[in-house]
Amino acid sequence: MSGPVDLAGARVLVTGASAGIGRATAVLLARAGARVVLNGRDEGRLAETRAALDGEGHRTAPFDLADGDAVPAWLKEQATLAGPFDGIAHCAGLQVGKPVRAVDQAFFDQTLHANLLSALALARGFRQKGCHGPRGAMVLVASVAAFIGQPGNVVYAASKGGLVAAARGLAMELLRDGIRVNCVAPAMVETEMMERFRRTTTADQFAAIRAAHPMGFGRPEDVAAAIAFLLSDAARWINGVTLPVDGGYLAQ
Repeated sequence: MSGPVDLAGARVLVTGASAGIGRATAVLLARAGARVVLNGRDEGRLAETRAALDGEGHRTAPFDLADGDAVPAWLKEQATLAGPFDGIAHCAGLQVGKPVRAVDQAFFDQTLHANLLSALALARGFRQKGCHGPRGAMVLVASVAAFIGQPGNVVYAASKGGLVAAARGLAMELLRDGIRVNCVAPAMVETEMMERFRRTTTADQFAAIRAAHPMGFGRPEDVAAAIAFLLSDAARWINGVTLPVDGGYLAQ
């Protein structure tokens, strides 16, 4: 990749690499020169992503991040196998909308585990000795939902709001380890997750959501470009921020 985003030789873990933003991020990072470790639960789909990457030295590492307590040891194992990581792009997540009247503990726990606890577990693992290089970076994928009021989306919004707050705390706590932590906050992006969300709404509701995006829906590559920038040395003095990647959604 030409320009200031140069990741030549960097080793980067991408979670949620089976599809959507995670897959687009892996493709872009490889094009920028990184060696990418692809994480997700579906080994077949990870292999498809691997086949789309430029360059050499990429690996698949299937693992379910839902087991937060097991994540640090798993990350240590990955670093032992092929060397420490220079960056983590945490793109895995869960989006299911439910009105408050339908929220139960199981749904709450599932959403918070997928969207918040997994990030904290990765941070715990990344800061371990031997797991990160001298200058490391984490980018967490939050959402504009963290900043707006939206009926039927309270638990998801709370999980992403927690992720934004956690990134600020982690940015200060991991600074002593040489690790920067930032977020991106996309609006609606054309992914399989968006298609599943569309099927839960009426045509009129979805049309209203589309109209709320001044520049239309985003593409996974739009978010991937912001992630690549924040992982690179071009962003070496950026820490603890959340970058909206939303086509002007929050500007209204």
